[in-house]
Amino acid sequence: MSYDPAFLNTASTRSGITYIDGDAGILRYRGYPIEQLAEHATFLETAWLLFEGELPTRDELEAWEEEVRLHTYVHTNVTQFLDGFRHDAHPMGMLLGAVAALSTFYPDAKEIGDVESRRLQRVRLIAKFPTIAAWVFRHSRGLPYVFPRNDLDYIGNFVNMTFEIGGVHEPNPVLQRALEILLVLHADHEQNASTNAVRGVGSTQVDPFSAVSAGIAALYGPLHGGANEQVLRMLDEIGDVKNVPAFIEGVKNHERLLMGFGHRVYKNYDPRAKLIKRVADDVFAQTGIDPKLEIALELERIALEDDYFISRKLYPNVDFYSGIIYRAMGYPTDYFTVLFALGRLPGWLAQWEEMLSDSEQKIARPRQIYTGYDRRDFVPLASR
Repeated sequence: MSYDPAFLNTASTRSGITYIDGDAGILRYRGYPIEQLAEHATFLETAWLLFEGELPTRDELEAWEEEVRLHTYVHTNVTQFLDGFRHDAHPMGMLLGAVAALSTFYPDAKEIGDVESRRLQRVRLIAKFPTIAAWVFRHSRGLPYVFPRNDLDYIGNFVNMTFEIGGVHEPNPVLQRALEILLVLHADHEQNASTNAVRGVGSTQVDPFSAVSAGIAALYGPLHGGANEQVLRMLDEIGDVKNVPAFIEGVKNHERLLMGFGHRVYKNYDPRAKLIKRVADDVFAQTGIDPKLEIALELERIALEDDYFISRKLYPNVDFYSGIIYRAMGYPTDYFTVLFALGRLPGWLAQWEEMLSDSEQKIARPRQIYTGYDRRDFVPLASR
């Protein structure tokens, strides 16, 4: 056996979905550069690409969008389930519980040997996830749930369910397109912690609602999906642009944590971060400049000129700007990871389907190197 903590040098699977070259800063879905997809593709178009391996034709895309529309509603009992959470429950905890609960509403999801059943569950999850995510937001705000409007597109429907007040919501097409680009950028990222969780749990042949819930649980962690929350808290701690140099010195002296920089895979500028920085310009042209953006820009400028960070290949990652953008859109900090999960859902499902279709895939069961006692004899209680 080889000892490889955290699988740093061990490939756990074969995959044809996402290609990453961390040294060159390259990310591709099914061979298509992320830069082209972010500029030209819709989120549902990207989801189809991840599932099917090819971009949809116009007819395929229209049929796919219509099928998703037909499944956006969820059983009204789900609202009762959400009402059972405290008013201050973390949105990711609510999302985790509600998605797992869907497996009890669709017992046919357990038929994972049926290709058509698996496809149906993918459709259900893609369609219902935004509804649940929006209701989680409403519950956190003490607002009544808004049901899907299927005359709207996928992103518009989600935003309307999230922000509608009294039957009224004025959509901002620039912000909605920015949100769609962010979701496309998050759609898949090879064998990250949450995808590995989906594959590992899915290898037991459990239903996809439960497997995806494992991914949500992994994404919940501050070292994974919760990292953009930590970036906002870091910027709050810095407080003002004038405090950035002192904060940088604190990082170099190991007295402060620099969030949003560095990545396990990328040893160059995260290509998603470059794109998100451009999205930020469009968003803040609509909403006005957030003072935290000025702190972030100064922090990035100084870090990218400092040999300490350059030598360690610490560049901004996808989390560095995404949280600032989400906040400008009106989403609270504790909701950022729910948006990450919404974006990552197509990747989880594509990886789950690929795992089930791999004839060499077995139940995940890593080995260990035992470091405990050798054989010992039991000592009766009276002699201890």
